[in-house]
Order: sequence, then C-alpha cells, then structure tokens
Amino acid sequence: MALSLLLVLVLSLAGMWAYLEFSIAREDALPGDYDGRPAAGEGTNWLIVGSDSREGLDADQRAELSTGDAGGDRTDTIMVAHLPDNDTPATLLSLPRDSRVPIPGHGVNKINAAFAFGGPSLLAQTVEQATGLRIDHYAEIGFGGFASVVDAVGGVEMDIPEEMHDPKTGITIPAGRQTLDGVEALGFVRMRYSPATPRSDLDRVANQRKFIGALAGEIASPATLLNPFAVVPLLGSGADALILDEDDHVHHLLALAWAMRGIGGDGVVTTTVPVTSASAENWDESKAEALFDALRTDTAIPESALSE
Repeated sequence: MALSLLLVLVLSLAGMWAYLEFSIAREDALPGDYDGRPAAGEGTNWLIVGSDSREGLDADQRAELSTGDAGGDRTDTIMVAHLPDNDTPATLLSLPRDSRVPIPGHGVNKINAAFAFGGPSLLAQTVEQATGLRIDHYAEIGFGGFASVVDAVGGVEMDIPEEMHDPKTGITIPAGRQTLDGVEALGFVRMRYSPATPRSDLDRVANQRKFIGALAGEIASPATLLNPFAVVPLLGSGADALILDEDDHVHHLLALAWAMRGIGGDGVVTTTVPVTSASAENWDESKAEALFDALRTDTAIPESALSE
C-alpha cells in the first residue's frame, strides 16, 4: 500500500510538472548577442515584468479589476531578481518605471517605454545596457493573471499600516491585518496616488516587493502545497497567467520561487535603484554602479547603495 501511494504521488507530481511545462506561454523575450552586450557575471538574473495588458479581460472584468481601457501594453512593474551562486542573499531589485535611460534605437526615454516600443526583447536589452547585468531569464504577468493567481491561493495576508485609497480607481484598502483577494491585491500593488503612498512610484515598488514576498510564502506553505483543492487551481491559474522566455523551464521558475520565499526575512535583500529625487527619473550614478557591481560579482551590497 505504501509503495502504491508513493507511486501515485510520483505520477501526480510528474503529471503536474508536465502540465506546467507544456501549458505556460513562451516567447522569444531575451535579446540575442549584440555589440556591447554585458558579459555574464556571477549568479543568475531574472527580468520580472508586470504588464498592464488587458488581453483576455471582458468589460465586466476590467470594471471589477479597475484596469481602465488603455490600449497597448506597458509595464507597471520592472524588477530584476538576482540569484547568487554563493551564500550571499538573493536580491529583488525594483527599477522605477519612470527612470530615464537610453533605449536602443529610441534615444533617452522612460524605461517602461522600451516595452511599448519593442516588447520584452527591447526592454531586456535596455535593462542590460542600463545596469550592466546580463539577463538570463524572463517572466511576465498581466493584470488578470495576477489577480487569478492570488485568488487561486485563497488570497494573501497582509498587514496594511494605514488606510489606502486610490482616487483614480476608487479602490480603498482599510488599515490592519487582512487577507487581500485578487482585486484588492491588484489595487495594492498598483496604488501610487493615495496619501498612504506619498513617494508615489517609490512607495508603490516597495509595496510590490512586500506583496511578492507574502505571495511566495503563501504558495510555498504546506497549506497550499499539500492541499489538492489549492494546488490544482494554482497550477491552472499560474499556467494561464505567465509568459516565460522560450528557453525557460519549470525548474528555472521553481528556483526563482524558492529564492523569493525569503522576502521579509534575512533570505532576500529588497531594494530600489538609488535615485536622485522623488520623481525617480534619474538614478544616482555612483550608488547605482556600486549596487550593480555587487550583483555582478555576488558580493554584499554596500549599505549606502540600498534604498527603500
């Protein structure tokens, strides 16, 4: 009986692995070799993109998620996750979307414009050129997919320090410890016009990193992984929500998720590229270079280069 149960477990895990491997959408998201491409450094770098794509959402769903009706695809979220080869902590780095950087073929512009101009490949090249970090993997999630993943795990518990109200979307999140559903979670990670986010995009990207840590912890918890009624919906929503690079596979994604589960503790450093003002348009060149150099060499990031 024990061997039979073990066989069932192994076959189930193999089936779930195969389902994910063949169900997740992929595209040629990373640039090929080009003149001046950064050499591979230590560790592994993921480019993580939260797009504002409304694809697949009908009018009712757009209204429920307060997405608006903007056409085209832009990036609400741009992050680099660095997974080291040694015992230094992993790093989750936010790149403010209004950062003004050179975009190949398009002059200097806000970094999120690269995605609108040339999709993930141009965005990845822009990030590589601006940071000096070679991007190894790519993951993208849109509005609807993000909300469905949160709902699939039964919501994510967060402690909200003060009430958050977004006058643009009408979403209000009360203060206190609570479980955010998909709609509330999307409102939380997008909010930047609330009195609770006085630094605008800088507060928003900090909240995004906090939420990713809470979500990763929820997904990795035994209550989720050992509950088929939670795992099956999560697999379905995850496969539908994500876009990976054509050379990425499930084991790469699992390594990322495993590393990010330490957000909120000592296991992951979370930071934003140092900027010169609250507008987050210009990077502090000396501090940013110290940060990028530490990631390239898998060494500790200087305290002076870390920012909220």
